[in-house]
Amino acid sequence: MESPPSSFSTFRSYLRALAQTPSRFAHRAPSVSSSYEELSWVKSRSGSNMHKSLRWYDLIGLGIGGMVGAGVFVTTGRASRLYAGPAILISYAIAGLCALLSAFCYTEFAVHMPVAGGAFSYLRITFGEFAAFLTGANLIMEYVMSNAAVARGFTSYLSAAIGIPTAKWRFTAAALPKGFNEIDLLAVAVVLTVTLIICYSTRESSILNMILTTLHILFIIFVVLMGFWRGDWNNFTRPMNPNSPSGFFPYGPSGVFNGAAMVYFSYIGYDAVSTMAEEVRYPIKDIPIGVTGSVVIVTILYCLMAASMSMLLPYDMIDVEAPFAAAFSGRWEWVSKVIGVGASFGISTSLLVAMLGQARYMCVIGRSSVVPAWFARVHSKTSTPLNASAFLGIFTAAIALFTDLNILLNLISIGTLFVYYMVANAVIYRRYVVIGITKPWPILSFLCLLTLTSLLFTLSWHFAPSGSSKSFLLGLCIGLATAITLIFRHTVPQVRKPEFWGVPFMPWLPSISIFMNIFLLGSLDGLSYVRFGFFSGLAVLVYVLYSVHASFDAEAEGFLGVKNGEMIRESTESEEDPNHKV
Repeated sequence: MESPPSSFSTFRSYLRALAQTPSRFAHRAPSVSSSYEELSWVKSRSGSNMHKSLRWYDLIGLGIGGMVGAGVFVTTGRASRLYAGPAILISYAIAGLCALLSAFCYTEFAVHMPVAGGAFSYLRITFGEFAAFLTGANLIMEYVMSNAAVARGFTSYLSAAIGIPTAKWRFTAAALPKGFNEIDLLAVAVVLTVTLIICYSTRESSILNMILTTLHILFIIFVVLMGFWRGDWNNFTRPMNPNSPSGFFPYGPSGVFNGAAMVYFSYIGYDAVSTMAEEVRYPIKDIPIGVTGSVVIVTILYCLMAASMSMLLPYDMIDVEAPFAAAFSGRWEWVSKVIGVGASFGISTSLLVAMLGQARYMCVIGRSSVVPAWFARVHSKTSTPLNASAFLGIFTAAIALFTDLNILLNLISIGTLFVYYMVANAVIYRRYVVIGITKPWPILSFLCLLTLTSLLFTLSWHFAPSGSSKSFLLGLCIGLATAITLIFRHTVPQVRKPEFWGVPFMPWLPSISIFMNIFLLGSLDGLSYVRFGFFSGLAVLVYVLYSVHASFDAEAEGFLGVKNGEMIRESTESEEDPNHKV
């Protein structure tokens, strides 16, 4: 049977396709795939397979490397000085718990469907192609922006470590506008070097990450021990200025939670580990240990760092920009150099892990035909997504070459939190809905009510005037969210039980994750939402002008078999990938 002509074969064909955009959008946007298809012939579009070479200790190393960058050396001081005081220790524990809840959601999907697409694949089998593409496109852009920022940050920390001013590493191009005129060749060199490494081999990339992460952890342990040795336990409760609020909780519970919202961004990075699922030798055993284990270890490290810093100085004396380096300045100046070296290792590992993750996201997006299938190719010799890795590496290097760090920092974080929110929704939806068998409206109604209640809590927290009325409103929101979840728990039965590993206490833990991610989204500034709106609009434009037609053609050619409205048989859901080992 002859295949229908492509929407892009001629200009006239494309115009004809554009005229059919509304009907094609209605058909393809909500279309879902099944996990069996993602594990079989959708994955086969890459040609060669990614080599299964990773174990649980590799995943723990990648998780720690992805999370523990240089940011913790900055956010700890800012959150302690401005919000939490010595209770920054509790802030990190709360943020770690929130990260662990999100990690549980990722783990359930990654164990059930060990493919390289991470959140894109999880949303594609639950909420459909358009929701997956919108979140995936935002996530890719955020990865690129944050990696460019990390690369430029590497120049700054390396300069501090070896005592050469940052200006010596950069030169100014007078013809370019301010903010884009400081040329950073070292940042470009770092990005291109990492790109070559991840193109060559995932296994060797993991080994390099393990070495650098071990060195970075040793530097962190050194800083912690120095803090406990040189510090004063009285600093946990006594500020330097007698007029400053005193005690372990100088700004009360609200300060602790505001501090948790700020330091939570130090945990971003564990989601990249889920994109490595296709290369894990024993997914059912290794992924839960790797993902959750890395979050737990990082939480312990962060809490120890927070306690060490609180002992070194009273919270009202902490330097907001460089808390650890400033605490050791003067007599212990050499320790500041050590911190600079350790931060450089942290930047290297976080860049390596993030660039591994972004390439695998793009590879699987290419498999789904919403971007050119060229991105989906896996090289037969290296067993890596070579095309996606090289393209995104060059793109990241180009941005790192020109763009100022402050501009880049204003463009990141919101996309990742939005994806965490979506994955928590997806794990609940998937447990309670089987397409063609159960009605989705009770579950969608619950998720919408929970979101609205969480949003009301967040707005009240940030904008309601302090007093008993604010406390009542916040308590009311928590009570409503609890009641909604309790009613849903006892009235809507689960129709799907995880075969290997699942989020415990369903739907409570994912519901708390939804609540906390909305709260954290509320802590971002307005520029983040402008960025998110701009890139979301750009993603919609790409989907309407290209992606929906490409996926429509792929379905007609037999590459995408699930159509909107068809029932996905449970028999296909229970079939396993031949390489899905226990």
